[in-house]
Amino acid sequence: MTDLGGKKAKIVSMYGQALAPESYDPPQAIKNLWEKVYNDLRSEFGEAVFRSWLKPMTLQAYYHGTLEISVPTRFMKDWIQTHYAQRMLELCAVSDSEIKRLEIVVVSSASVHEDDAVAAKPIKANVNELAEKMDLSSPMDPRFTFDTFVVGKSNALAHAAACRVVECNVPFNPLYIYGGVGLGKTHLMHAIANALREKQPQKTVMYLSAEKFMYQFVRSLRAQDTMSFKEIMRSVDVLMVDDIQFIAGKDSTQEEFFHTFNALVDQNKQIIISSDKSPSDIQGIDDRLRSRLSWGLVADIHPSTYELRLGILQAKRAQLNAAVPDQVLEFLALKVVSNIRELEGALNRIIAHADVTKVDVTLETTQDVLQDLLRAHDRRITIDEIQRKVAEHYTIRLTDMHSARRARNVARPRQVAMYLAKQLTARSLPEIGRKFGGRDHTTVMHAVRKVEELIGEDPSFAQDVDILRRTLTG
Repeated sequence: MTDLGGKKAKIVSMYGQALAPESYDPPQAIKNLWEKVYNDLRSEFGEAVFRSWLKPMTLQAYYHGTLEISVPTRFMKDWIQTHYAQRMLELCAVSDSEIKRLEIVVVSSASVHEDDAVAAKPIKANVNELAEKMDLSSPMDPRFTFDTFVVGKSNALAHAAACRVVECNVPFNPLYIYGGVGLGKTHLMHAIANALREKQPQKTVMYLSAEKFMYQFVRSLRAQDTMSFKEIMRSVDVLMVDDIQFIAGKDSTQEEFFHTFNALVDQNKQIIISSDKSPSDIQGIDDRLRSRLSWGLVADIHPSTYELRLGILQAKRAQLNAAVPDQVLEFLALKVVSNIRELEGALNRIIAHADVTKVDVTLETTQDVLQDLLRAHDRRITIDEIQRKVAEHYTIRLTDMHSARRARNVARPRQVAMYLAKQLTARSLPEIGRKFGGRDHTTVMHAVRKVEELIGEDPSFAQDVDILRRTLTG
């Protein structure tokens, strides 16, 4: 501020542009007038509206019949301009007919003068109060951290992107993580939120499900209080929405999320989203929202590999300090392939059984305790299905799976099918052999060993087998 004939003029506006020298600090009479109008607004519109929208307003300047009022966010400016500015001007003019115009400007906390620092605080406090009242943000599970997340080939990209979001300020917007049920999306989302709250506690991080977003938005509509909901959503530093696919077909919710998305991106705020499908595969969402969801980095989590499942089980065993033999972990990693949640649940069951019965965990007790799970999984993936998928992949006839032909272009796919039958079903070796034209169990054992050997030697072959496994388990 500089002194101009006893009055102070601003040097720059919030946009960094020089202001005219006639921009003066308001005289005491105008300050008194504003205080009266400020209190009148509280009485006229009620405490709820006043706290949500009008309380953060600050008198900035008075010049040539123009009263300049500042607010902390652009969204708040637009809302006040549309809904309250005309009445504010009328109240001002009643007290002073010289006031002809009301100018609302945005002054963020980063650009507020030291003397005005207090004026920038109400909005943050107000957002936190409203968020608590509306019960929007979900609690974080402290067990879900980056340290407890086991990284493998199938989730490496999503993990690296999640770490980058914590380390950098908005490296890509949004970060969109997708994958099937139980593959670790929610773990990764909680890990991001936990890390952000630990490393950047000054940021407002909101984590909620898409279902909760929709519920609270509808609730605010019914209560005729969408203003509070909008202000909360547009004032956070990091917005995390889990299972975004649940707003498909919900037009009003999509519309609100679309505008929330745009408002946050305009403010350079981080958005993180999870889903069970890629943006292009979600049915029932608006094309413009689909486009927004694809703007940043889309990272998928593939179905887990055997190595990743075994690593997760080993980490879980160490975390629980449980006496579970390696053989049992290897069995679980081979048999429970649908998702990580089910895999960890299986391990918890056998540990709990051992604790209650005081019987050591063995392969035999594991098979007994998990017989329902193994049977259910066996019903989901059959040897017939494996044979059909492998035959289609290698372009051979389905009858070749049962034939005596030994040509390599037939024998190798047959071995792959036997290997997958051993991995993905609970069938015994003799049972698998019978499904392949009555072959002996030693033939199946040879096929499994041969495929394992080739997987370790030939990356192209390993990729083929992995694609087939993912096709069958996905």
